[in-house]
Order: sequence, then C-alpha cells, then structure tokens
Amino acid sequence: MSRPVHDGRQDRHKVVIVGGGFGGVQAAKALKGADVDITIVDRTNHHLFQPLLYQVATGILSPGLIAPALRRVLKKQPNVRTLLAEVGDIDLDAKIVRAAAPDGRHIDLPYDTLVVAAGATHAYFGHPEWAEYAPGMKTIEDARLLRSRILGAYELAEVADDPAEQQAWMTFVVVGAGPTGVELAGQLSELARYVLPREYRAIDTRRARIILLDAAPAVLPPFAKKLQRYTKKTLEAKGIEVRLNTMATDMDADSITVKGPNGEERITARTKVWAAGVQASPLAELLAKASGTEVDRAGRLPVDPDCSLPGRNDVFAVGDMVSTIDRLPGVAQVAMQQGTYVGKLIAARAKGDDTTPAPFRYFDKGSMATIGAREAVADVRGVKITGWLGYLMWCYVHVAFLIGWGNRLGTLFNWVRSLRYARHRGHRLISVTASYERSLDSRAGAVDSAHPHENVEHRPEIDPNTTSGSVPRPAASA
Repeated sequence: MSRPVHDGRQDRHKVVIVGGGFGGVQAAKALKGADVDITIVDRTNHHLFQPLLYQVATGILSPGLIAPALRRVLKKQPNVRTLLAEVGDIDLDAKIVRAAAPDGRHIDLPYDTLVVAAGATHAYFGHPEWAEYAPGMKTIEDARLLRSRILGAYELAEVADDPAEQQAWMTFVVVGAGPTGVELAGQLSELARYVLPREYRAIDTRRARIILLDAAPAVLPPFAKKLQRYTKKTLEAKGIEVRLNTMATDMDADSITVKGPNGEERITARTKVWAAGVQASPLAELLAKASGTEVDRAGRLPVDPDCSLPGRNDVFAVGDMVSTIDRLPGVAQVAMQQGTYVGKLIAARAKGDDTTPAPFRYFDKGSMATIGAREAVADVRGVKITGWLGYLMWCYVHVAFLIGWGNRLGTLFNWVRSLRYARHRGHRLISVTASYERSLDSRAGAVDSAHPHENVEHRPEIDPNTTSGSVPRPAASA
C-alpha cells in the first residue's frame, strides 16, 4: 500500500526532482536559499559524472572519484532531502510521484512543482538482444562490467591453447565513433600497447585487434571536419582499425556481423562495446502520454521553450530525455544549464514573480574528446585545438566539473601517474565469475531485465543490482 512521505519540514511549496544527474543536481543547487522544500529521488545514491565512465572501465579511475554520494553533494542545502527509490509512475492530475524503496515499500511524493531529469539509456536500434553481447556505459555497474570483460578477455586469452581462440579474446569491437567510442577505443589501445605487455607470458597483448566502427562517414560526427580528420589519423596511428559507413547487422557471443562499403563481413570478437545511440528514460513516454504529446524516435519528450510540459507549467523536464525546437545535443552542459534555468524559474515563482520567463537559451562552451594519453581534440567557440594542448584543456575542464576537491586531486593524481609511469592503471580489480560470464554458455541462467527496453542477462552472483530477496523494479525508472 502506498503511503505519503512526511519529513517534518514546514508546509512550504514542495518541489520534487526525479533524477540525481547533471540536470537534477543543478536544479536543486539553483534553489539554494529559496522558500521551498525539495525532495530529490534517484534509484542510486550517487551523482555520476558520466563523461569519465570509460576511465573506470579501463582501470584509470576508481568509481568513487566520479560518483560522490548525493547526500554529500547536497549536504549544505538544508531545504533538500534525498531519497533512494525508483520512480514507477507520475500522476499529473493528483500531483503525486509514486516510487518504490529498496525494500519494496511504495512511497507517494506529493509535489507543487515537479522536475524530471531522468536521463537516457542505451538504444540498440530495434535489437535489444544485442545488449547481452555488447553492453554500453551509462552507470557505474556498466563500467565495472566492461572492465571485467575487457581485462577478463586477456585472462582467458592467457589460458587458451589455440592461437585462433587467443585472437578471438584479444579482438575488441567498439560500435559507435562518437566521443565515447573514440575515447574508449583510444584507451583500449593504450592498455594493449603500453600497460599489459610485460604482465602476460603466453600472449603478446600488442597483437590485440581493436576495431572502431560507425555507420556515419566520419568519426566524431558533431565536430569540425579538421578535427575529424585529425582524430581518425591519430586513432589509426595507435593501431586501431577505423571502419566508417559500416553498421552492425548481427552479433552473438563470439562474433559481430557488419555491413560496409565492401559488403557483409563476420568478425570473430568475444568483446563488443556499444556506444552508438541512446534512448530516453521510459518516464519520458509516461509523461508524454499523460500530457497528450508524443515522444520522438529516440523516446524524447517535447517541451516548451521554458522546459515545461505543454499545458503544464508545474512540470518541467530537462536533459537527455527531452527534445527542444533547436534540437540541442545530448551532453552534460545542456542538462546542467537547463537544470539551473528551471531552478531559478521555480525560485522566482516562489517569491511571487509570475511573469512569463525568457525562453531557455543554450550557451555552447565547445566540444572536446580525448584520443588517448596526451592526445585530444577541442572546439572552443570556433577555435580548433589538437594534441597536447587539447589534452591539457580537456583535463582542466573535466576536473573543474568534478564535485569535491578530494575527487579532483585524486583524479589528477591518477592521470599524472598513468602518464608518468608507463600508462599505469591502478584500478583493475576483477573476479573470476565476472571476467566473462558467458564464456561457456551464453544462454545459461538468462532472465529478463527489469527494464523492458533492455533485454540483458542478469545473474545474482555478478549483478550488483540483484541481491537475495530483492523485489522487482517498476517498469519506468528515473
């Protein structure tokens, strides 16, 4: 039975924020000092800096450096309360958010103003079954699983007797040549060429085959052509096979089938990573139906110029789950600026200012991507920067946006150590069961994912989201 949550605070204007990502946290911070009571609800207890997830997956950073606890992030705001729960439904007419706590109890969160910043997940373009063979990176758990698969592939190659099997384990395919795909492919090359060669006896990790493919005609599609050419040349110099105008058409545990300019080809590869597309949170479709609108092909919710739902000035949506008239990119800066805008708008209304706000305007601060150690590209307000200077700029910007000086200094220390000491990787903990859980039987023990759009195999012994006696999650989640 659902029950309302009472927190003992004054009966002031109630703001509920769904999602503790960039948009949700910035909205809460913009309401600091406002005469409102804020409840921020998320199914994890941390604020994740997603742009650095690939460094967790490749052993450079520990998860804690990029995922501080939400309570810690907002501890200096007495008007904010954080809840660990998963949102399953939103009743716009009753103005109630319905969620489930970790022990399964149902929680009702009444609101006067609602901000939904639920983000996005992976999109497999009509092939959800591929998630089993090519996981993506959206959560800490995703990054940990990828780290186990990547490093576990070398462990399994070490004990393989057949050279063909060894090569199958040491073939890595990254699907998607956007910033995430490029950055991950670059780090896979660093691992194979500089970090691991002296640590194995039966294999030469420098023989690893790393393939980066995309259906687009260029890497880093949103970037300037000069930076695209530089990135492709640098990737190839690192021994990475860059295949453009090439799309995945099928895959299984042992291989991936691709179709490119030369026709269809089956590539034997035990490790695949998905970085090709995103799908908005199921909450976007839920809100669209409730407000009489429709989501786009990526499941994103249309919003008015002030980020509110059409016809609902008490409900706002920000970040990757929304589509705007000017089709903004799905990057952290958009979510952060939208969150700040919405927070300030709610604060003004709490003071009695009911004037029509100016539409949200995105200020593009530029785009950046690393290609590996000491190599990056940056486009800062029309200025194109590459190489060492681009890498230093990338480091500065990403450290600046991390939360907490301890995390910033810890991240800098790990980066300097990885550059100075032969690409040192100090965070390579994996386990036997997680190294490659389907090496013997890719079908054994499969169960349906709690998320209907992600048909992923989960096993209790390796899945951090599953514990003894756990309860099913709601279909829609934050």
